[in-house]
Amino acid sequence: MSLILVALVLLLAGGLGWGALHLKRRLERSERDRRRAADELNRRLSELFSLQELSYILAGSLQLDRIVEQVVRYAMRFLDAQGALVALAPEGEEGGERPLRVTAAEGTLVGLAGRAVAPSDPGLVARSLNRERLELVRSSSGEPTRLLEDVAVDSAAAVSLRAHGVVVGTLVIANPRDRAFAPEDMRLLSTVATHAAIVIANARFFQMVQHAKEQWETAFDALSEGIAVVDDHGRIRRANRALAAMLGAPIPAVIGCDLGEALLGPSPALVELLVAAREGNRVQPVVLRSATRSIRVNAARIPASAPAPAHDHSVVVLVEDVTDQQALEAQLIQSEKLAAVGQLVSGVAHELNNPLTSIAGLSELLLEQQELGTKDRGHLRVIHEQADRAGRIVRNLLTFARKGPGEQAAVDLNDVIQRTLLLMSYDLDLKDITIEKNLAPLPPVLGDRHALQQVVINLLNNAAQAVAENPPERPRVILLTTWVDDRVRMRVTDSGAGIADAVLPHIFTPFFTTKEPGQGTGLGLSITYSIVDAHGGRITVERPTEGGAAFMVDLPLASIDAGRLGTPEPQVVAPPPPVATRSILLVDEDPAVRRMVKALFGRDGHTVEVARNPQHALDLVRTRAFDLILVDSEARAQDRLFVEQLVESQPELKDRVLVARGDLPPAAEEELARLSLHYVRKPFNLRDLRDEAARVWAAHPSDASGAPA
Repeated sequence: MSLILVALVLLLAGGLGWGALHLKRRLERSERDRRRAADELNRRLSELFSLQELSYILAGSLQLDRIVEQVVRYAMRFLDAQGALVALAPEGEEGGERPLRVTAAEGTLVGLAGRAVAPSDPGLVARSLNRERLELVRSSSGEPTRLLEDVAVDSAAAVSLRAHGVVVGTLVIANPRDRAFAPEDMRLLSTVATHAAIVIANARFFQMVQHAKEQWETAFDALSEGIAVVDDHGRIRRANRALAAMLGAPIPAVIGCDLGEALLGPSPALVELLVAAREGNRVQPVVLRSATRSIRVNAARIPASAPAPAHDHSVVVLVEDVTDQQALEAQLIQSEKLAAVGQLVSGVAHELNNPLTSIAGLSELLLEQQELGTKDRGHLRVIHEQADRAGRIVRNLLTFARKGPGEQAAVDLNDVIQRTLLLMSYDLDLKDITIEKNLAPLPPVLGDRHALQQVVINLLNNAAQAVAENPPERPRVILLTTWVDDRVRMRVTDSGAGIADAVLPHIFTPFFTTKEPGQGTGLGLSITYSIVDAHGGRITVERPTEGGAAFMVDLPLASIDAGRLGTPEPQVVAPPPPVATRSILLVDEDPAVRRMVKALFGRDGHTVEVARNPQHALDLVRTRAFDLILVDSEARAQDRLFVEQLVESQPELKDRVLVARGDLPPAAEEELARLSLHYVRKPFNLRDLRDEAARVWAAHPSDASGAPA
């Protein structure tokens, strides 16, 4: 019994000992688990605090370079690695074809910073860009791990940086502690990569927005047109440099100003435009004008953003100074009007040439008769004077229509002005008009000296007529100024009453005049306009604030070669009088001109043969010799100019041809200029015709019988 008892006691003691041992082991295992849990908790807390610190640092900046540097630095510290880098993918749709760039690197990889990595590079950096998950490369075999084609490390891990489904780059860690990556390191690396990808994507977006803003602001300030953002009350909230320049103030000074007041003063049209734009209506630009400039204004409503007040209806306003543009448009319209009128007057001049030639010639021929009565002579003189006056009008019309060749030589405009003033000085002194000159040294211009003198005469006459109407207390002054910049410029300013608003649009219109009937034809300024335009110049009119009017002419400079072409004006030598009778062939279809020419030369004892038509004339010159062949410039045979056929068939007669020239098409003008024939202009008087015929005869004397010598 006692033995059983002892056995039970021993069995109980053993059980208790084994239980105590088992309990002790469980307590030790529990302690170890607690410690591991505590260590894991501490590690997770440390990671959490580190991530929080990294998040705080990354959230404090939007500078991409600073962000990637911090990501690399903290990632290397978290994993106790020897090196780390971030390589960013290029932006844009074609980014996959362009190389990555190592934007930041630390530790043993710092030498790779800034390096470009081709997408086809076989290393871990390029390869990891297209992987969905973290890629881990261990060096268990002892072989190095290639990061790039020519760069290797012992071990590395790489994770692509993805944000909103877009790959922005890759994060690579090299050579961690103990040459191995623990699972918790991988989790931490993934967490860092996820957070870094979002921050990097935001920084890139901010850079893109910042760059777009800079581009927009640069374009905003670079525009030559003025741009303003105007609030509900018409005040300027933003303005570019062009608008500030228009307003004559720096940009800060124009902010807050009323746009309408700052531009041209109160303008109901501008107010209506802004109201219509605020209401969202499609508006048409308006042109605002002042005494000195014209401005075109357009506006459009800016869509309000969600946080903006409901009543905020800001408007963007485009302001364009169109003063020069409108002046050019007006000049173009004027040129078109003059061209149309020029075609008309060209035809009118042609129809008037022959009648005026016969009227002037026959009346002059009758005036040479000694037996004419005094009363009849007076009547004929009036007829002749009026025919001569009509002839001058026709010549003005032809000049206006830009017909007829002009010289092309280097001309000193100052010399033209001085000579013109000498010609007009007597008339100007009689009218008690003072001429003030301010003539700067000028380079030559290329043109027709006589035509440019006509310009000066017309402008001086116009100014003289304006100041002649001044009251006694207002001085009669004409100021002549010349200067040169990129062109030669001349301004004629008068102290007259000025030009009325109603008159200004018609100032260069042909036949428009404010003078009394009989005092002017209204061709002076239009002819001046045509001459200046034909010289490649411009003429504009200004209205000075002190009154009067100013006409400014600018002309292009002559080239150096053109300056060498300039020749002195030829000295006109009077031809010797005819000493023998001559045989003359007349080719003109107008009966009145035929009658006049036959009467003139028949009176002087010459023989005049009249051709029935140009073909008859060609037949006559083949069989007979003539000392002079007087031909109308428009005479044609078989759709060709008669003189052209004549010179081609019998070139020896070229110097015996005298062409009576009227208005011709440009092609005919060029052909006559090529032939270099003697000519007399219609309408001509007897003296002109006799003088030109004498010049021909002086070059080719004949015997008394009329046969060529």
